[in-house]
Amino acid sequence: MSNPFPYGLVATDLDGTLLRGDETISPRTREALAAATAAGAAHIVVTGRAVPWTRHILDDLGYQGLAVCGQGAQVYDAGQHRLLTSVTLDRQLAGVALAKIEAEVGPLYLAASRDGLDGEVMVGPGYAVTGRLPATAFTDAADLWEAPLNKIYIQHPTLSTDELADAASRAAGGFVTVVMAGEGIVELLPLGLSKATGLSLAARRLKLKAADTIAFGDMPNDVPMFGWAAHGVAMANAHPELKAVADEVTASHEEDGIALVLERLLG
Repeated sequence: MSNPFPYGLVATDLDGTLLRGDETISPRTREALAAATAAGAAHIVVTGRAVPWTRHILDDLGYQGLAVCGQGAQVYDAGQHRLLTSVTLDRQLAGVALAKIEAEVGPLYLAASRDGLDGEVMVGPGYAVTGRLPATAFTDAADLWEAPLNKIYIQHPTLSTDELADAASRAAGGFVTVVMAGEGIVELLPLGLSKATGLSLAARRLKLKAADTIAFGDMPNDVPMFGWAAHGVAMANAHPELKAVADEVTASHEEDGIALVLERLLG
């Protein structure tokens, strides 16, 4: 007889983890997740993307459960298309943080994610959006601050993503949480917010704990989630910072890394 699945909760990042480069999920990975949930585990997507940039992927998956979006800011009920919790960025603190970062590194290119189920991503001059995600252009910086925000995205004309994240943390770490979520993606979040805070809220709703959780990720923004979960699995394509704190490293997101681990655990 096969062993029962040892975890009550499977937490997966999306980009670079569950999703392949073309933003699809492989049939093998879908099957492995279905088998884990059939064995009694809950699957929670934990992504840096806010709900409007996540919903179409969840709908395509036929995903009915909870998702943690916006780096932990939003707990979303996919089955009911409903936001259960939402944390917003203090815009005054964010303005101070931006001024401090720009004092160190010079002018930044900016984008921002507005709060809510249909919150737009506002993109300023020079900011390069990765992938094919919908965004609304703005030219007047005042437009950025008109509505409540989950996060601000920053890019720099010359600094690398890692260099910008380090500089931003040093300059403004007392005002906002700074995370690197992917190549070209540095984000300013409400202070103290992380994927771990959102995941712990979602898990509590399911009456599950950190000890029940296996987590999969690929970027430094997944470090707090690995710190919270009982077992952290980094993808082969993961950032060195995440691999350093992972309990194991699996194959890449293009090579069914999640499926390989789940199949092994399912026996």
